[in-house]
Amino acid sequence: MISRDDIRGTYETIRPYIRRTPVIQADLSELDGLSGSALPTATLKLEQLQCAGSFKARGAFANLLLREVPAAGVVAASGGNHGVAVAYAAHRRGVPAKIFVPTVSAPAKVERIRALGADLVVTGERYADALAAAQDWVASSGAMEVHAFDQRETLLGQGTVALELAGQAGDLDTVLVPVGGGGLIAGIASYFAGAVKVIGVEPDGAPTLSYARAQGRPADAPAGSVAADALAPRRVGELVFPVTQAYVEDVVLVDDTSILAAQQALWRALRIAAEPAASVGIAALLAGAYKPAPGERVAVVISGANMAPSQLG
Repeated sequence: MISRDDIRGTYETIRPYIRRTPVIQADLSELDGLSGSALPTATLKLEQLQCAGSFKARGAFANLLLREVPAAGVVAASGGNHGVAVAYAAHRRGVPAKIFVPTVSAPAKVERIRALGADLVVTGERYADALAAAQDWVASSGAMEVHAFDQRETLLGQGTVALELAGQAGDLDTVLVPVGGGGLIAGIASYFAGAVKVIGVEPDGAPTLSYARAQGRPADAPAGSVAADALAPRRVGELVFPVTQAYVEDVVLVDDTSILAAQQALWRALRIAAEPAASVGIAALLAGAYKPAPGERVAVVISGANMAPSQLG
């Protein structure tokens, strides 16, 4: 477990390298085109405006600044966003980076990793394949692994999203958080520690945390979704799971149609460019997978926007 004080200390360390991303108030009735409907107003935390295009920059910098980086540099496995973030952080810190991604990674993310100067390897069909290759490289090279979600420093960095949100949004009842490997939700849940209800949102084609909760432990889950390049590891992390058991209220599922509709609604109504994985929280509200009580103060994390502009239609 990590504490709120741990996250505060991490924030002071990484703050010179990251952005304090803004929040906005959004009338979800406007997104849905249903003027006068019962859909709530929600606070959106705009992490797609973070350095390197997603919240992942927080965890990447936490690893590079809180751990001793060897001369061999760093290595990471990623569906895309984590790879971009580690490549960006390594570039800023002047250390070598080798990034392994699977073939499912979005071309926009792959190209951005290359542009940041990292040594990129595309291997395997899933994140788990890239992770195995990255761990082999760690063993042979002596490079430091920067895990996308199952690393204490990663959780500390991601928890700073909650620290900022708490200061920006005032009193909150609930925060909806996208879930892949679980680093973001575990960091946020660690900061709020039950003071705010934390709800995970997953694609129904990649229900990693839902599977884990059903079985009482991290377990292999399917990985088919329009958000598979960001929210479809094989299973949630071993460090992540006990945190979610302690502090995550519930996990809801949304289908691909709802995810894409939410992505388009964010762009059409608010001009917020969000990748599919970043749109799942809005999808949960628009599709009714999560139904706030009257007067419930809800926040949604918009987690990233590393995608091709053509995805916005």
